[in-house]
Amino acid sequence: MTDMTMIEAIRTALGRALQDDADVVLFGEDVGIDGGVFRATDGLIQRFGAARVRDTPLSETVIAGMAVGAAAHGLKPVAEIQFMGFLYPAIDQLANHAARLRNRTRGRLSCPMVLRAPYGGGIKAPEHHSESMEAMLAHIPGLRVVIPSTPARAYGLLLAAIRNPDPVVFLEPKRLYRALSEPVSDDGLALPIGEAVLEREGGDVTLVSWGAMLMETRAATDMLASEGIEAELIDLSSLKPIDRETVRTSVEKTGRCVIIHEAPLTAGLGAEISADLAEHCLTSLLAPIYRVAGYDTVMPYPRLEDHYMPSAVRILRAVHNVMEFE
Repeated sequence: MTDMTMIEAIRTALGRALQDDADVVLFGEDVGIDGGVFRATDGLIQRFGAARVRDTPLSETVIAGMAVGAAAHGLKPVAEIQFMGFLYPAIDQLANHAARLRNRTRGRLSCPMVLRAPYGGGIKAPEHHSESMEAMLAHIPGLRVVIPSTPARAYGLLLAAIRNPDPVVFLEPKRLYRALSEPVSDDGLALPIGEAVLEREGGDVTLVSWGAMLMETRAATDMLASEGIEAELIDLSSLKPIDRETVRTSVEKTGRCVIIHEAPLTAGLGAEISADLAEHCLTSLLAPIYRVAGYDTVMPYPRLEDHYMPSAVRILRAVHNVMEFE
């Protein structure tokens, strides 16, 4: 095993996929010669050649359309959108073609493509560079949406996404690219898509989060432990499909739940999880379900970005509210 940051784990997984499967190709803006804006593909064009690691024009519609066409003709494309905020032009291809290809052809064709995109705030980026629109993508039937929170999970989940026979949007929390490192084995083993990770067991309250928000949520669980509150922490990892059973089982045990995400509150994935718990775990709930999320506004410019981002203190406040509910 080697200690890797998330960006190194992603690069290693891409290299492994290119090495193991001749049908895998990478393309996107600056992914070749420059190695990507965050250097996720650094060195891969030198290892595998320009036929398999290709720079594209600055056109997200073209990038997504190329991926659909390549996948329909037997390749396994991994396309990069430089920032999630630039993904909107690609929605037409994702929703109307990638996600529908299996249904449209009655199973004759599938669309084994991956669309990678750095997402989320916290790095003081300009406008359109810090979006969190995962709920919009998860609402599209036929797409899978995956978000890792650690280097090892990034490695295993990206390999799973590339090997999946249907389209996967792989969202990379750029705030985590170099924030932490951990041992990662380049063994080619994939992690299952659709299975949440129970990071920490506890009996008092369930905390559900994903992506970069796990950093604040982990910090909050430590703070709660110092107060004698045992929080159970779940990293959802996959937002489509959602591992509903793991969340339900935890809430049936604790009776309380706080959901944390960076995206705006209204119609975020926290609302879907809340609705599912209300439907299936109502008699187990000892308090209302709380959501800690971004505000219903455009991600602000750098000076106000920290105010927008959910903090450990906000999570702590929500947990206190559910613990004190009578």
